[in-house]
Parts: sequence; C-alpha cells; structure tokens
Amino acid sequence: MEITFDDFKKIDIRIGEVEEAEQIPESRNLLKLVVDFIFEKRQCVAGLLNYYEPEELVGKKFAFLMNLPRRTLMGIESQCMILAAEDTIGNVALLSPEKDITSGSKIG
Repeated sequence: MEITFDDFKKIDIRIGEVEEAEQIPESRNLLKLVVDFIFEKRQCVAGLLNYYEPEELVGKKFAFLMNLPRRTLMGIESQCMILAAEDTIGNVALLSPEKDITSGSKIG
C-alpha cells in the first residue's frame, strides 16, 4: 500500500538514547525502556527479551516512533515504539544511527 507524502510527513520518528532497561516482572519477553529524547523522557514497552539482554541496550541510541497512541501492556504505559527489522528466519535487529547524532533528532 502506498501512502502520500503528506501522510509520510505525519510520521514522527526520532533518535532516543536508552537510559534504563529492565524485564517486566511476570512477563516472558517484555522489557521496559526509559528513553531520553533530550526534550523529554518516555518509556517504551517492547518484546525484545528473546533477542537482547537489558544491559545491552543501555547507553545506545535507536529509532523510535513517537506519535502512535499510547498502550498499556502488563500495567505499564508504552509511550513510543522502538523500531526493528526481522528477517525471514526470525533474526531481529534494532534500528540505530550509523554514526552518533543528538538524541531527539527527527528522521525523515
């Protein structure tokens, strides 16, 4: 499905640095991330525990979708979505900038 350029301009994807990452108790694969975007901090709930240890993510920058409606998972509000790619055999890789760039930078 194609979208218009005007629709694309509505998408808010930004770089954020993970400050904290921890497994959500009683969850099999959910992590709670606290992410710094410079202009604000948000928390993100993501099903990444099968692919990443929480300590691997701390201090690293990734791409996040900022303007999805917030959702509550296992009692924790997710305020953004981390972006990842998955190949046909189930490998998952988080999307990160290829060189250092300021947190909060807009992708587009």
